[in-house]
Amino acid sequence: MHSFRYIQGRLHCENVDLESLSAKHGTPLYVYSKETITDHYKRLDGALDRLDHLICYAVKANSNLAILQTIADLGGGFDIVSGGELYRVIQAGGRASQCTFAGVGKTRAEIEYALQQGIYSFNAESEAELRQINEVAGSLGKKAPVALRVNPNVDAKTHKYISTGKSENKFGVDFDRILDAYAAIATECEHLEIRGLQMHIGSQLTSIDPFVEAAKKVAPLVEKLKERHHIKFFSIGGGLGIVYRESLDSGDQTWWGEKEEAERPLTIQSYADALVPILEPLKLRILLEPGRFMVGNAGALLSKVLYLKKGNAKKFVIVDAGMNDLIRPALYEGWHQITPLQKAEGAELEKVDVVGPICETGDFLAQDRELPPVQAGDTLAVLSAGAYGFTMASNYNSRPLAAEILVDGSEAHLVRERQTLDDLVRGEHLVQK
Repeated sequence: MHSFRYIQGRLHCENVDLESLSAKHGTPLYVYSKETITDHYKRLDGALDRLDHLICYAVKANSNLAILQTIADLGGGFDIVSGGELYRVIQAGGRASQCTFAGVGKTRAEIEYALQQGIYSFNAESEAELRQINEVAGSLGKKAPVALRVNPNVDAKTHKYISTGKSENKFGVDFDRILDAYAAIATECEHLEIRGLQMHIGSQLTSIDPFVEAAKKVAPLVEKLKERHHIKFFSIGGGLGIVYRESLDSGDQTWWGEKEEAERPLTIQSYADALVPILEPLKLRILLEPGRFMVGNAGALLSKVLYLKKGNAKKFVIVDAGMNDLIRPALYEGWHQITPLQKAEGAELEKVDVVGPICETGDFLAQDRELPPVQAGDTLAVLSAGAYGFTMASNYNSRPLAAEILVDGSEAHLVRERQTLDDLVRGEHLVQK
């Protein structure tokens, strides 16, 4: 479900005309739907109601304060991977006591900060990290709540850059070493409190099979840890994929669509139906860490067409948003639906590359994409850009970061101001001569 649709030929987010936002705030511009985020959270929460569970939103997907505030108001927890993300959660009204701290490279300063704030659990990625947490906790006179991340060696069948559950990935402790690691914690680390077990096999999974394989493989391990170390929770990670290719429907007006076959989504209900029977007998608190699922389809990146360029081999639509604003197409070969804000009824499609202003050949938003004819000055919407869009943006080529808008019904809130040229050099200093 998402809340982007054509109304009388004009693309809207909920009840707000996107052309009006483009005119008022300029482009590139990120626009998010609060309705979509809320709907996804509530439906996932309801599907798991047979379990004692906590949804810990993966902050790395989109860390805007207003989005974190939305999740916190719904009662959600947070999956964080840095001290900075924890600070953001707290500033947005979230509680450290509902946060799990993942990531392979936690610094001493981050560990100290998380302990002082009362983190729910450190999800440690190695025995060396556990020893560091133990030492820091001892120096502060505290007990650190910890879980180890087990690597179940399950192929998530996703892009190699976002597969995290195989032995060759940098994440977690090998499955055949995990019991020994927990035994070592219990006997050697007096400043640690064993609280749970965590796993995460990858991102953007659109089949239930890898989830089921991993859960069935790890469940007996969870039973042993519950018996030996009295663990309180099992975190099954995130990774629930979204649909990037779908139709925009507005009653009798249907988007002209792409020729590629539409994706078949892994539904919330099929996810819950498959996993709840495996998890319920464990009688533990179940944590899950959705990120992309919560916000991916809730966002769009608006970008203005600057120029049209026709070469011998291709036609290029040059826009003002580039890989510095949305790097997924260049980094992951990520596919995003692109549509004009004004619907072109009966238009003949033409094959183009939609490219940005960055001085890199890899700076594209789409290649060999069939779109209706556009002109300089038109605005395009890059859909399903709510996850790993702004959070991975940069100032490459000294380009200011985009503004962000959160739409709530008929209201549009500016939740991040566009960077200025002064912002680009803030904090830098010339050498005094």
